[in-house]
Amino acid sequence: MKQQLLNRIADKSAVIGIVGLGYVGLPLMLRFAEVGYKVVGFDIDVSKVDALNAGRSYIEHISAASIAESLERGFEATADFTRASEADALIMCVPTPLNKYREPDLSFVINTIDALVPYLRAGQMVSLESTTYPGTTDEELLPRIESRGFKVGEDAFLVFSPEREDPGNPDFTTRTIPKVCGGVTEACREIGVALYSAVIDKVVPMSSTRAAEMTKLLENIHRAVNIGLVNEMKIVADRMGIDIHEVIRAAATKPFGFVPYYPGPGLGGHCIPIDPFYLTWKAREYGVNTRFIELAGEVNSNMPDYVVSKVGAALNQRQKSIKGSRVLVLGIAYKKNVDDMRESPSVMVMERLRDLGADVAYSDPHVAVFPKMREHHFDLASVPLTAETLRSFDCVVITTDHDKFDYALIKETAKLIVDSRGKYLEPADHIVKA
Repeated sequence: MKQQLLNRIADKSAVIGIVGLGYVGLPLMLRFAEVGYKVVGFDIDVSKVDALNAGRSYIEHISAASIAESLERGFEATADFTRASEADALIMCVPTPLNKYREPDLSFVINTIDALVPYLRAGQMVSLESTTYPGTTDEELLPRIESRGFKVGEDAFLVFSPEREDPGNPDFTTRTIPKVCGGVTEACREIGVALYSAVIDKVVPMSSTRAAEMTKLLENIHRAVNIGLVNEMKIVADRMGIDIHEVIRAAATKPFGFVPYYPGPGLGGHCIPIDPFYLTWKAREYGVNTRFIELAGEVNSNMPDYVVSKVGAALNQRQKSIKGSRVLVLGIAYKKNVDDMRESPSVMVMERLRDLGADVAYSDPHVAVFPKMREHHFDLASVPLTAETLRSFDCVVITTDHDKFDYALIKETAKLIVDSRGKYLEPADHIVKA
């Protein structure tokens, strides 16, 4: 069966099933369709399925034209998981959030594999791309697949290959970002490497699924810890009257031994604020206390409060309180130039300001209406960024530094600016660094 599947991958007769059509699954679907594979996309959100089948995109940096092209190449989306048997490879791209206790929530992974298992057949490969703790693939997916009577490595194949998408980054695409891939067995890894090599320029084979799972966590923990360091340095520098952004720019001129990371209002996105806690939780099973990682998480989690404290202090100097002040938050996506709201620290800043009695509004050229979110609720739409609008607010807080903002206009017309992104290099009486 291994060779039959390898042959189907090689001649592109294999049918690829992408399960979860979000920021990870949709670009992967486009890439498989682009090189000539028949792709079936699965999602429990019927509105997404209907949009894709009608040629519409719901992600800003993915064009409707690219969806239409994939449809012409044979792509179709469905909410019918009974069709999983049609696919030769099923790639799971579902969320792995935290619960309210900051513990791993594998419900999306478990519910998805449970929905697929009744329709699995011999000769299929299953790949998990969701970031998770080491052991998830062989502890949770392997026994469920083998419960159907399959022997993984012989008549079914299982790999872990973590996603590495960077939404909105024009310098890297699904094709050009190297792909890590570990298999439950050597045969599994061989098939996983063959499948991903068909659409990605470089695939990095790993000795096991656990090593691949740990690799993804290390990548994101590396960023979380370094961002935590620079956020703490920002607070120290501010107390000393030093511009941390000037310091970072100077340090970055060193051609070795230093990688610049930049402070902000906190961590956002589906990976960096969440993934470190997957490892800290699993490490407890082995009697290890990951103090360094948890400290970085604590520093980063406190950044929205730090920004709000700077807003309060700046308003206080102008004989105003947060309560009753009109505050405009600029940028509510988690990073610049995208419409991705997942774990955005801007939303936490908005909530804290609202709870303190501020009249909060936002402007974001990438998010026209505040979306429905599991834990955050605002009945707001983006306000136009005009001179008249800016003058009507007591304070403007830059939380996400989109390129589309007119920073010269903001500087000229806003009464008070709290800048958490270091957009303004020259000091001014009405600009406060946060």
